[in-house]
Amino acid sequence: MDNLKIEGRNAVLEALRAGRDFESLFVQKELRDGPVNTIIREAGKRGIRVQYVEKERMNRLSETGSHQGVIARIASYQYAEVEDLLKAAADRGEPPFLILLDGIEDPHNLGAIIRTANLAGAHGVIIPKNRAVGLTAVVAKTSAGALNYTGVARVTNLASAIEDLKKQGLWFVCADMNGTVMYDLDLKGPIGLVIGGEGNGVSRLVREKCDMTAAIPMKGNIDSLNASVAAGVLAYEIVRQRR
Repeated sequence: MDNLKIEGRNAVLEALRAGRDFESLFVQKELRDGPVNTIIREAGKRGIRVQYVEKERMNRLSETGSHQGVIARIASYQYAEVEDLLKAAADRGEPPFLILLDGIEDPHNLGAIIRTANLAGAHGVIIPKNRAVGLTAVVAKTSAGALNYTGVARVTNLASAIEDLKKQGLWFVCADMNGTVMYDLDLKGPIGLVIGGEGNGVSRLVREKCDMTAAIPMKGNIDSLNASVAAGVLAYEIVRQRR
């Protein structure tokens, strides 16, 4: 199994608490504030050796440029199967709520969306194998540990995955600035929220597979939101309606 480097205090701490398999853990020398001490303590509980290194070496080890004094190498994150995401919903006794991403290429956006998915109670995220970012160190850090708890499935064809999920009772809504205002849509029940990539939005083929298109009301001088922000706004409208 390949190794994955994760950086940042939240990401490393949540990986520890989730029981991930650590290969190594580096902490910047003489850095002993509360969050770092918590990481050191959690590592000690699991028998993970902490290597204390100089700041210059930490900077060389870093892939993100913002390690916050903590870097770990762990066994790589495993992609879930779509069936695992549906099982997570069934285990919680809830109608499935999935977030599907069509061509997200920025790892910061993917990490932020995984974080939102976890906090909004979504049962998982689905991404395509091609023309999209996968699970990287930057994604892990930006997710602030949510990647340890929220499954991410990777599929060959997003449109085909939507068709398969429709057969299992899910309805699909995609973000589209020309769609129906989100407050006027019924977003309850088993649902998949589709968010398009930076710049191009949801592709025509995927959009045609969706049952609804949702527009976020815009009052400013520009006409679009960052993909991760749009995902958050729409996800929490789904949360509101499902309450």
